[in-house]
Amino acid sequence: MSTDNISRIVAKDLLAIKAVFFRPDEPFTWASGIKSPVYCDNRLTLTSPAVRNDVENALAETIKREYPHAEVLMGTSTAGIAHAAITAHILDMPMGYVRSGAKDHGRGNQIEGRLEPGQKVVVVEDLISTAGSAVEVVNVLREAGAEVLGIVSIFTYGMKKGLERLAEAKVKNVSLTNFDMIAEIAAQENYIKPEDVKRLIAFRNNPSDESWIKK
Repeated sequence: MSTDNISRIVAKDLLAIKAVFFRPDEPFTWASGIKSPVYCDNRLTLTSPAVRNDVENALAETIKREYPHAEVLMGTSTAGIAHAAITAHILDMPMGYVRSGAKDHGRGNQIEGRLEPGQKVVVVEDLISTAGSAVEVVNVLREAGAEVLGIVSIFTYGMKKGLERLAEAKVKNVSLTNFDMIAEIAAQENYIKPEDVKRLIAFRNNPSDESWIKK
């Protein structure tokens, strides 16, 4: 299946189950105080078997295409763990995950699962926004001696800060779908008005500028 077809199918799926939900006229407020026209919770894909099947098979296909030499999948904690596990099962590959910090008990692990120095790893993430947590996971794996081939994620905002962080860390990310595609499909399928697309893109390009809120 082409990357464009995958992007469209996953975008339609995420909209259908409201894993990505647009509300440009009644913005959500992020913890940072920024007003956002979009709510994103890709954990909802796990509770919809049909969508989950689309997403996990697309992740597996993307890994085979983009990272053919991958040896281990590592999920981000916590949202990427289930996706890494299911995708690894499809590909018959080992998997583990990276904690947000080392445990304060037991062996004090931050990386859970067996990882040998030099192994080729792909990080599985659910969402890329500013990419801070994903890059942190990559750095932890690199420090442990892994060769990180890149990241595969379900959705990316394509935010400038995220793109810059990924470039600075010299890490490749391939997302199944993206903000622009989902905004386009949302307009086509009447989740939002066609004229709202420009407002959504304006938000994505500069989240701190709230001028998009004005109609």
